[in-house]
Amino acid sequence: MNERTKQLWEEAAKKTQGDSWEEQTKFIERFAELIVRECISNVEVWEKDSRNHISYMLKQQFGVKE
Repeated sequence: MNERTKQLWEEAAKKTQGDSWEEQTKFIERFAELIVRECISNVEVWEKDSRNHISYMLKQQFGVKE
């Protein structure tokens, strides 16, 4: 997991407490929301770039391997 993904994970974890199914579900939903918001933020910055460049940058941002 790269550093930014770890930061989003920690941010999501701050909003949840306990190990119940409900709390775990809240964590997963929050983590996913933060990732989507991060992607949207990046796309807005890169909107004039080609799709390939945006795809490449998002993969770099989240440490996704081909």
